[in-house]
Amino acid sequence: MSEALTQLEADVRADLARIAHPGAAWLEPKTGPDGNPALDVLIIGAGQSGIAIGFGLMRSRVSNILLIDKAEEGKEGPWLTYARMPTLRSPKDYTGPDLDIPSLTYQSWHEARFGKESWQTLDLIPRAHWAEYLLWLRRTIGLPVCNGCELLEIAPAADGLLAARVKHAAGVETLYARKIVLATGQEGMGCWMIPAQLAHLPASSIATVADDIDFESLRGKRVAVIGAGASAFDNAATALEAGAAEVHLLCRRTQIQVIQPYRWLTFRGFLRHLSDLDDAWRWRFMRKVLEMREGFPQPTYDRCARHANFILHEGAPVEAARETGKAIELQTPRGAITADFVICGAGIDMDFAGHGELSRFAGNIATWADRYQPPEGDRNERLGRFPYLADDYAFTERVPGKTPWISDIHLFAIASTMSFGASGSSINAMTTAVPKLVNGLTRGLFRADVERHWASLSAYDVPQAVVARSARKTEEQR
Repeated sequence: MSEALTQLEADVRADLARIAHPGAAWLEPKTGPDGNPALDVLIIGAGQSGIAIGFGLMRSRVSNILLIDKAEEGKEGPWLTYARMPTLRSPKDYTGPDLDIPSLTYQSWHEARFGKESWQTLDLIPRAHWAEYLLWLRRTIGLPVCNGCELLEIAPAADGLLAARVKHAAGVETLYARKIVLATGQEGMGCWMIPAQLAHLPASSIATVADDIDFESLRGKRVAVIGAGASAFDNAATALEAGAAEVHLLCRRTQIQVIQPYRWLTFRGFLRHLSDLDDAWRWRFMRKVLEMREGFPQPTYDRCARHANFILHEGAPVEAARETGKAIELQTPRGAITADFVICGAGIDMDFAGHGELSRFAGNIATWADRYQPPEGDRNERLGRFPYLADDYAFTERVPGKTPWISDIHLFAIASTMSFGASGSSINAMTTAVPKLVNGLTRGLFRADVERHWASLSAYDVPQAVVARSARKTEEQR
């Protein structure tokens, strides 16, 4: 480790010590059915969101926590797997998992790692550097993480606890916790969509942008990419750079979307208070944002456009698809396109029942369609399938009383978007969204123990001073 990084870590410890007040422990671990202490909070996912949540809890003196992630250490999140852009798209000075601690920002780490001049000349953050920074952050603040550990099921347990059945290298075990946070990023509550018109194609001919694609095998092949968001362009560019003969990008819009709504909403008022609005306003804002979809920056487009064999088709939704020998023919309003391989970048649709860990209560998770009916012209069935969350990011019940324990399961992921706006998958929202979640978690833990706290106050008898009584009698006493 460099001298500069060693000094930075010392600065981090000093900064955190200066803002440690109040430092009093306030939680007593409960005992699980197995006789062992139960966790106060179990966090599923140790990517950027899980790290930020864990850090926020530790700063709130909730240290009896554990983060688990099915990926190996350093491979959490998309950064070194299916993220196929060279750099992050967020401006380099956006803060996030540092939770506004200057010495923990990416800038501080980058300057210590590569020098201040490197930061000054940096345009956007390389995604591999972001992954390295997240690992450094997690180690520096001392988060307890178990990698190679996959959540299989959540169920209720005795004494108000939740039972999380997990699988790791040593086998399957059950962890007990008072609260569980699903910090599961993009796929936590849904699945990457393959349009119905393509669903019958053989698995060897089609993939989503999140799949492990062998791009080298596409050398000399014709590739069609469905969708025109940033991830679709990233996959198109990766195929072109791997030597694909042709890459066709099919955009359903008559004009490709170049406006990025997530740049507009990056201000404190929206990030902090969208969730305080009534359902009608929340629906109106998020329908506008999500139907616009996420735009792409100029370098993302240029990465494709520099290739003469890149063809952009606007106003070309796929109407039908059929196999023609070893190829795929895609029918669009602008004619047929022939491809050897198809990559779908059509986004994510909610599919609670498709996630085994949610199977016990998937059918009773309330959705936006259960809670709010927008005006006729504002309806959107896909957005109506998003979960309708409480003000602490907790699941709510479709049928009250059927699964009351799900109020201790909190969702911080892309599926939180309809209830909270940019939050569980957005760097720029972390410094407002994570404190809101942590406040909800600690509020629930405090309320559940309120009788114990009252008894503690009632028994509190620690004197703050010793009053010495004078032995000299007053004139009146003589």
